[in-house]
Amino acid sequence: MNICGIELKSNNAIVSVIQTDDEKANFLNTKVKKIVLEDEENKSSLLKFQDEIDNYLEENKVEKIALKKRAKKGTFAGASVTFKTEGIIQLNTVCDVTFVTSQAISKYTKNNDVDLPNELNKYQEQAYLSSLLLVE
Repeated sequence: MNICGIELKSNNAIVSVIQTDDEKANFLNTKVKKIVLEDEENKSSLLKFQDEIDNYLEENKVEKIALKKRAKKGTFAGASVTFKTEGIIQLNTVCDVTFVTSQAISKYTKNNDVDLPNELNKYQEQAYLSSLLLVE
């Protein structure tokens, strides 16, 4: 099964895909590392972002999405554009979305020995760790 972890930062959806078999996760080094929403006020940009998300999920045979939950208030609250990108991702036509919290990611990394793949970019780390939470 392929699981896509996604972290939203401003108008970027940072993505990371893992492939699981027998409870082992293997990082897939995809060409696309992030998907950008160019103009949040332009309908054609929103539709393009939606198409890019759906195409990415289909091309990588993703069956589940682990979306890192964003803070809704406070110092680390997500930018307003993340509301739109989150909604578009939830409405994808390919697979279901599960939200994961920062606290769950921290707990997982504390309780498990996580080796980050060499090919993983630093900015993809949270997306990668999010996907690991859905490995059964």
